[in-house]
Amino acid sequence: MKKILFASSEIHPLMKTGGLADVAASLPIALHEMGQDIRLIMPAYPKALLALEQIEKVASIKLAGFHWPIEILQSTLPGTDIVLWLLNSPTHFNREGSPYTATDGDEWPDNAARFALFSRAVVAIAMNQTGFNWQPDIVHCNDWQTGLVPALLSSEVNRPATVFTVHNLAYQGVYSQEAFEMLDLPQRLWSSVSGIEFYGQMSFMKGGLVFADQITTVSPTYATEIQTAEFGCGLEGLLAHRVDDLTGILNGIDMAEWDPAHDPHIARHYTAKTVRLKAESKTAIQRKFGLPEKADIPLFGLVSRLVSQKGIDLILAAMTALLAKDEDIQLVCLGSGDIEAEQALRVLRARYPDKVGVEIGYNEPLAHQIEAGIDLFLMPSRFEPCGLNQLYSLRYGSLPIVRNTGGLADSVVDATDANRQAEIATGFKFEESTAEALTACIARALDLFKRPRLWRKVVVTAMAQDFSWEKSAKQYLQLYRGL
Repeated sequence: MKKILFASSEIHPLMKTGGLADVAASLPIALHEMGQDIRLIMPAYPKALLALEQIEKVASIKLAGFHWPIEILQSTLPGTDIVLWLLNSPTHFNREGSPYTATDGDEWPDNAARFALFSRAVVAIAMNQTGFNWQPDIVHCNDWQTGLVPALLSSEVNRPATVFTVHNLAYQGVYSQEAFEMLDLPQRLWSSVSGIEFYGQMSFMKGGLVFADQITTVSPTYATEIQTAEFGCGLEGLLAHRVDDLTGILNGIDMAEWDPAHDPHIARHYTAKTVRLKAESKTAIQRKFGLPEKADIPLFGLVSRLVSQKGIDLILAAMTALLAKDEDIQLVCLGSGDIEAEQALRVLRARYPDKVGVEIGYNEPLAHQIEAGIDLFLMPSRFEPCGLNQLYSLRYGSLPIVRNTGGLADSVVDATDANRQAEIATGFKFEESTAEALTACIARALDLFKRPRLWRKVVVTAMAQDFSWEKSAKQYLQLYRGL
């Protein structure tokens, strides 16, 4: 049994802005079920405190860089008996908005200080300086907000081993040299080769990449991609240098929450053996968006942040072109993001009200209903460390159309003739990040849709894939044991 301290700036269902929160709940749960002694730590955001039933103060510690003692609270992750510690510093975390931005969308100006404090608290627990009489064998850090943990632990004697997981390299926590000085960090860390200095600034992300004993990313292909100039965000040289310590492990999904056989949100439950019943969910989502209720029309779906990374401009261009040609297709969209993209979707809906449905925002039950009701899921990301929606789509027999990048490349098998004949095809992939390449891929999908027997075979294969967290957790456990 390993003792594991799992540090994350967000954990579902207490705080969530993206996939990190899902991983920070599901992976620890899977490891706990495998008999590991895993404990979680996150900041004590107001939303998190309100969501927890029983909380007790278990420590008061003095951390470098801050004048007053900081409380550590203890609870359990909802629905489990996993110990959850919360760093309670109202000065830093008792704020409206997201963990990283104010309600107006601007980044909190003191984020460097906030997450440096969080990192120092993780180090204190890791070194058994909090009176818990518990020291982990492994400290598992996640993304830039915990990047200083491996850096600060690196000089400690009898320290735990460290793992640093990159969920998205594009967000690096880069701040000025002045911020570095104000945080009272060890001067030895200010180095461009063996420290966190990054082109005259400091990078929290680099702290994890330089000092962690092992680095992981959330898919094997992304682990390779971030060693290139296209995806490395200026850190590709460092990552290539540390390739022997770099592992890609594909994220899993909550197979109970995303299960068409028991999903409480969808119109009719179905399995791979009763996939014909999926048609009732298709009718329900067509009705929800006011579209003609026709089973033989291919229905495309989109559930996404409406940003350039997700290829929303490619979807708009491709679907506009297809609709202009009077293609007999339908599209339903759920998401929010760039104002221009939101408006473009509204315009598309106004132009083709009998073919396009749009809801701006996020609605968890509706996301489930879309996944269950559509035939094809659009996910032409420019880059995608792992991605979750394509995994949900496979689970629900809604064949994903994806670009061959990151976790999309690792989780979807293109429906070529050879792959279909081998009965391993699960969706459709294209290479170039252009509207033309996406349109050509959609054309292949529409051609297969017109052949119901062949289509159903691919759907059944897609639904048979295992993307459980148990599978991924076994890989992490193997990594821990190697340390």
